[in-house]
Amino acid sequence: MGTVLGAMRNVRWHELQHAYGSASQVPGVLSRIAWGDAPTSDEALSDLERWISTPPVFDSTAATVPFLWELAATDTVRDRAGVLDLLATILAAGNAEHPAWTRAAHDAVAAGRATAARLAAAPDTPEAGGPSPAGTVRAAATRLLAAIDRHACPACAGLLPRGAQVR
Repeated sequence: MGTVLGAMRNVRWHELQHAYGSASQVPGVLSRIAWGDAPTSDEALSDLERWISTPPVFDSTAATVPFLWELAATDTVRDRAGVLDLLATILAAGNAEHPAWTRAAHDAVAAGRATAARLAAAPDTPEAGGPSPAGTVRAAATRLLAAIDRHACPACAGLLPRGAQVR
């Protein structure tokens, strides 16, 4: 098994865009989410949300989503629930001028459905003094799973399903 986020080097981030320009900074932000302390991780997650999903999605969004799924599934990531919430935000976002970007981003989120189902079924391990991290992740995964299962948007409905053939 490779390292967390090891495949990031295979993406041509400098050729992709986010809300404020080149997506070349995205790998660094994903790394801060993965390994940063709480304030650093929170700031990075907030930055990423502004860059790739609010309000429209961008071409960098679909490239980022598989790494978000990887972070959501990694126990050592501090705010896995926040990562899952960002995936839900991406699923709800779109880009009317670029429906293919929207479809690609939504497909990438839906592709992680099995991970959301696994996280939603994870046992809760309550901790003294408040909600457990596992319970918070489970709740976010359950919300995301429901959003994936009921997802319908013009961009996704207006295009043929992946692999479908035109007759």
